[in-house]
Amino acid sequence: MSSVVFNEHSTRDGHCVGEIRLNAERSLNALSLEMIEAILPRLDVWEDDDSVVAIVLCGAGDKAFCAGGDVVALYHSVAGHADVKTFDERYFAHEYRLDYRLHTYSKPIIGWGSGIVMGGGMGLLNAASHRVVTETSRLAMPEVTIGLYPDVGASWFLNRLPGEAGRFLALTGSPLNARDARRLGLADRMLASDQRATLIKRLIDASWRSRDAHGVVNRALRELEREVVEAFSDMPMPVAEHAELIDELMDNDTVEQQVAAILARQSDDAWLTRAQQTLAHGSAVSIKLIDAQLTRTRYMSLAQVFRSELALSVQCCRQGDLAEGVRALLVDKDRTPQFRYSRLADVDPHFIDAMLAEPWAENPLADLN
Repeated sequence: MSSVVFNEHSTRDGHCVGEIRLNAERSLNALSLEMIEAILPRLDVWEDDDSVVAIVLCGAGDKAFCAGGDVVALYHSVAGHADVKTFDERYFAHEYRLDYRLHTYSKPIIGWGSGIVMGGGMGLLNAASHRVVTETSRLAMPEVTIGLYPDVGASWFLNRLPGEAGRFLALTGSPLNARDARRLGLADRMLASDQRATLIKRLIDASWRSRDAHGVVNRALRELEREVVEAFSDMPMPVAEHAELIDELMDNDTVEQQVAAILARQSDDAWLTRAQQTLAHGSAVSIKLIDAQLTRTRYMSLAQVFRSELALSVQCCRQGDLAEGVRALLVDKDRTPQFRYSRLADVDPHFIDAMLAEPWAENPLADLN
């Protein structure tokens, strides 16, 4: 069974709508290297094909669009004593190249972010020109729990969220629903999860003779959203509703003070309690890296962001907490990771400096512009 399914839907006026479906339902469509290496060349073919007017990117099944990158494969490459210095670089370089390709694609790409959208799934969704969420969407960047940091372009899109929401979400891994994602600017349209087939039919029936393909897609999505928008009116927006609290807690001079403020806040608020618990169990190295990465990439271009993330992600594989975090949460599932530092105050700043240094003379993504 192919890990990615490609479909071409012929439109009534002789054009074509491409469909990319991540086809690994049992793993919640976790993004594997095999998937990435299949998608990249197909994007090239479709971009050069004048008959292809738009692309729908979705996941198999109802549970997830994409639950993240295949970090378990990264773990096994280390645990099995494979050549991690080849696999980690190859995996992340290809993943980020795919994300960058989607970000800069000339034709409209509809990201169907229904169900679980985490980690690598967030990278795919936020790279799409038209980002759709549904009543089942659950978006998050929980990398702090596995010894990583929000990557896949999150250094770009989290830095562009209002107030201090991006940094707070990175530190706490707090999930977002459809309304929160739309309000914060991490989604463009809210549709019902059962409207995907209807969307494709609308695209098939649309007139593509104008040169405004993005406008055609936007009109189809707008019309579908209007049909279901009332169904979202009662959905709470916990992140947006806590915006003032988030800004207050993050209004400190150092990440140590920010973390202390979050953990010290006494409340019976279930949303805040969950954020506190995730942060408290996160990797101290990840917390320091999240702070440093968001700070140093704030004014970088998109290409610079991906080059920066590639270097840091490779370092997380080779000397950080990633292997231990993946082991504890996703492999052995004992949920008791033995991270390098047990307290944030104990993290050696020289170790963080070494993590932030590029591990090669020339970045493999040097050609991105």
